[in-house]
Amino acid sequence: MSTAPSALSATLSLGAHRGWLEYRKSFTNKQDALNYFGISALFLAAAYALRDSEMPGTDVGFGTVFLAGVIGFTVAMGGIVTVAQVLATEREDGTLLRAKALPRGIPGYLVAKAVHTLMITLTNVAIILLPSLFLLDDVRVRSTGDALTLVAVVVVGLLATVPIGAVIGALITSPRAVMGILMLPIMGISLVSGFFSPIATMPVWGQWIAQVFPVYWVGLGTRSALLPESSVGAELGATWRPWEMYGVLGIWAVVGLVVAPLVLRRVARRQSGSRVAQARDRALSTV
Repeated sequence: MSTAPSALSATLSLGAHRGWLEYRKSFTNKQDALNYFGISALFLAAAYALRDSEMPGTDVGFGTVFLAGVIGFTVAMGGIVTVAQVLATEREDGTLLRAKALPRGIPGYLVAKAVHTLMITLTNVAIILLPSLFLLDDVRVRSTGDALTLVAVVVVGLLATVPIGAVIGALITSPRAVMGILMLPIMGISLVSGFFSPIATMPVWGQWIAQVFPVYWVGLGTRSALLPESSVGAELGATWRPWEMYGVLGIWAVVGLVVAPLVLRRVARRQSGSRVAQARDRALSTV
């Protein structure tokens, strides 16, 4: 009898437990607490300041559209940039090397990072969304279906983006280089993806580039869950395209979940105690 189902169940269980422990531990870290509450508060304040201006082509306040975009941006940044930073750091300090010796090894490690990122992202989304329900008139979770759509987009969006962040973090040799390498392309893709202005106003070449990456589809999903139907006119084809959204995110998730463990195993095999020590010495020499 095959033990594959039981092995998969054990990997998911152990990974989820580790991810939950990491999430709980993050509340004892002042920097993490600042990221949770400080940055989210800045986004919320910006949305509130823009509440009286109207998005061109719609009757929806720009602050509302901005806030829906910020939630999608939070999911994408959490899955790609945050995971890449964490993994690059843990590659340098030897955590990735030690993960090989743990039960379920690299797959369990990847599940733990996915669960940790999911919990952090849900926390950030809640901090941004809950006050906005009272501060911004157009922000509404209008039905159970909208609530389920928002949760589904966050989960599927992270499944699509976390493996990307894991691969990038495994390949970048220095955690200090992650932000420098990723921020410009991520901000560029976000700009043409309709997070902060209607994608229909973007150049056609920008629209095509945006639709290749999961970042656009995550933002489309959060907008469909939080904005009134009248705002759909600012989207491509004047439709939310739910099937295309889940399809593209699903493809990215499947490919990523196949490729990421292979890349992580290869990187972990190349790691050794001496390499970790050398990386740590280089990091200390730059402080």
